[in-house]
Amino acid sequence: MRASRLFGAAASVALTLAVAAPAQAAGYRYWSYWEGDGGAKWAYATQGPATARPSDGDAIGFRFAVSEDANDAARPSTAPDFTGICGGTEAKAGTKRVAVVVDFGTAQDAPQGEKPPTPAVRTGCAQVREDATGAEALAAVAKPLRYDSAALLCGIAGYPAKGCGEQVAETNPPKSESRPTASPSPQGKADGTGDAAGDGTGEDDGGPSVGILVGGAAVLVLGGAALWKARRRA
Repeated sequence: MRASRLFGAAASVALTLAVAAPAQAAGYRYWSYWEGDGGAKWAYATQGPATARPSDGDAIGFRFAVSEDANDAARPSTAPDFTGICGGTEAKAGTKRVAVVVDFGTAQDAPQGEKPPTPAVRTGCAQVREDATGAEALAAVAKPLRYDSAALLCGIAGYPAKGCGEQVAETNPPKSESRPTASPSPQGKADGTGDAAGDGTGEDDGGPSVGILVGGAAVLVLGGAALWKARRRA
């Protein structure tokens, strides 16, 4: 009976530790890159803006935010409306027209000491050569751009003034917007490869830490051993 009580107490302690562990998430503060899906919605781009080559009539978008991964990334808040953005720009031989949306995000996602520019969303019609990339279309309407030594897009129109794809630890981050289903993230390197900040190994899935679970399992194992020994003596 005593051994049974010990086992029950051990299980209760392990469960309490697991439930009490705070849910944490490791996100990244970065510019995500989006493409119009041919309708009124954005689709998370599968490659970086320097390798993607939009066609005449396409819309591309950039959104600054803190995101855990592609599934959590916030879309540009203005729709990919090519007609509304580029309707007044006439087609010209040897060029293409690309609607560009730049969403500077919210004050909540801004780096410390900075705030998003006003207005928070800017649009422009880039008329660029036919083989131009998304990065070149962006540069045509939203200079200055800032890149890091790894060719990661760090700033658009001077925002933010510093920092680049840094990891940001959050606890129970709010989910205020609908989220897309897309490819791994963060994306946005000018060469279209890799994560926005390192290899992403610091990300957490929001569950109890491995240490807590391992510790709880050890407590259960010890409790089970005590129960087995008690039964042997009986």
